[in-house]
Amino acid sequence: MTRVGNVVVTDPPRAAAEHVDALAGHDVATVHEALGRTGCLGPGIRPVHLGSRIAGTAVTVLSWPGDNLMIHVAVEQCRPGDILVVATNSPSTDGMFGELFGTALARRGVRGLVTAAGVRDVAELHAMGFPVWSAAVSAQGTVKATPGSVNVPVTIGGQVIRPGDVVLADDDGVLCVGREDAARAVTAARARTEKEEAARAAFRAGELGLDRYGLRDRLADLGIEYISAEEYARRTGS
Repeated sequence: MTRVGNVVVTDPPRAAAEHVDALAGHDVATVHEALGRTGCLGPGIRPVHLGSRIAGTAVTVLSWPGDNLMIHVAVEQCRPGDILVVATNSPSTDGMFGELFGTALARRGVRGLVTAAGVRDVAELHAMGFPVWSAAVSAQGTVKATPGSVNVPVTIGGQVIRPGDVVLADDDGVLCVGREDAARAVTAARARTEKEEAARAAFRAGELGLDRYGLRDRLADLGIEYISAEEYARRTGS
């Protein structure tokens, strides 16, 4: 395999728009469960403001910590329906992204930002309705001096995100679905949603999870015993 240096990969393959839009109708937790609990970027990436749910295709950025030069480069590569995904080659909490970037990306139809670094101008981003998920919020800014890459695979929270993969984000966190797996993810998410809707209706009717999920026999197998308060007091002396 030939090694490449600092590159900007143009026009990478993207997941089909119809699959991305279908996945946008499902929450992150549902898709995560439907795909066998894979693809989650972990609890370290959190929404700056609550209330947004988005799905889009990844445009990826690999930057040096404290340097946002490659974010400027990446803006040109973004299309409507994309989500910008920024990673750094070592940990960084600097505010690498703010309201001016949000303005430029919104103009290009970008649906949001996911970053393993920090952001700032959070009030302005909220006011303009540009959703952001980040590892930190920091007023400390950056320089524009060090080369990196755009549209190469990056890693956040132990998950590899490639350009064109589907990124889903909501109040519970961020999930990546490989672009080749998007169609299967739609089918699996719909099935999971139907299952959850059936369970929701059952719980509203009074059914217990112990019975719906067949857990009662498992309790005995695990050594869980039902005893009266009187018996508990006798055994414990309380």
